Amino acid sequence: MALATVLALVAAGLHAGWNLLIKTADDRELAAWGQFVFGGTALAPVLLFIGLPGLDTLPYLAASAMVHLLYMFALVRAYHHGDFSLAYPLARGGGALTAAVVGAVVLGDELPIGGWIALVVVAGGLASLVRPAAPRAEIGYALLTAVVIGTYTVIDTAGSRDATNGFAYGVTLTFLTGIVLTVVLATQGRMRDALRSAKTDWRRHLVSGVCLTLAYSLVLVAVRFAPIGYVATLRESSVVMGAAAGWLLLHERMGGRRLVSSVVVTVGLVALVAFR
Repeated sequence: MALATVLALVAAGLHAGWNLLIKTADDRELAAWGQFVFGGTALAPVLLFIGLPGLDTLPYLAASAMVHLLYMFALVRAYHHGDFSLAYPLARGGGALTAAVVGAVVLGDELPIGGWIALVVVAGGLASLVRPAAPRAEIGYALLTAVVIGTYTVIDTAGSRDATNGFAYGVTLTFLTGIVLTVVLATQGRMRDALRSAKTDWRRHLVSGVCLTLAYSLVLVAVRFAPIGYVATLRESSVVMGAAAGWLLLHERMGGRRLVSSVVVTVGLVALVAFR
């Protein structure tokens, strides 16, 4: 359990970092494409040493790659319509709740009653993020992102538990998603833009891509040792980092209030750890 905790917390920091890079990009769609292509390509050589995840994981990888298309669509739209300090905590925290509930129902992961109470605290903190004046599009896309996050987390948890190596599963998934996103851009006639972005903005793509690949691969290692609800929710300690980044770095209005709401979410996360 200690290993799963450390891996989830490291993943939280990396995750907040690559999301901030997406939010601040001039073209968020190309930034999303670049991080999967560059991240998957940069870490693909690791597979030569640790091996592929195994043939049994192919259905999971295919399903997850397609779900990730909807994920990037919803995430980019959420960041386009609103503040990072609202969209990020709402999407990530909501995704953890979805993953915990679906994981318990579908995968049979067990959480004690104290763990479920902790999840209610997390839900309350997320609800307090939303103000009446918040743009409906931002809230809608953030909540859609949350549902999609919970969906692919459950798919990938099942896949990684069948894999020969959870880290290999994460790297392979990033690489395959990059291929799928490239096909989508090609059908949209945006390959020239993509190649131009790869040439001029490769540093951003590489940094965010490595952060993304490492963050998710570490989570998929962690869920081999702990319930999905525990890992997914603990990873979402990144919501505080996201709220703080929106307030302090992007100078978003009401960032301080959102930071307090995110701290409430963190209290729920700490309680979740304590009840394990």
